[in-house]
Amino acid sequence: MTLHCQSKDNNLGQQTVPDGSEFGWDFSVNVEGTTLFFCDLGWQSVMDFHFDAYSFGRDFVRCSGDKCLWIVAKEGIYGQNGKTGLWEYAYSWPN
Repeated sequence: MTLHCQSKDNNLGQQTVPDGSEFGWDFSVNVEGTTLFFCDLGWQSVMDFHFDAYSFGRDFVRCSGDKCLWIVAKEGIYGQNGKTGLWEYAYSWPN
């Protein structure tokens, strides 16, 4: 899988993430509550899929503390709800 994530201020560069591996980064939310990290992902037959990896309005409460976890699967992307511990279907691949 290829992954290129960034925010307005931080470009994490393109990463190659082997199957079964992880990629992560540390960041702090800004005082305005507008922190946004977005990614472009390429995996199997999916090319250049754009998604928000962290959006303050959606994820400040949903993610557990400073950990916002995602899993890429054949049907789409799941995010972990830090409050319940459950994986929630968040993004589906385009047809």
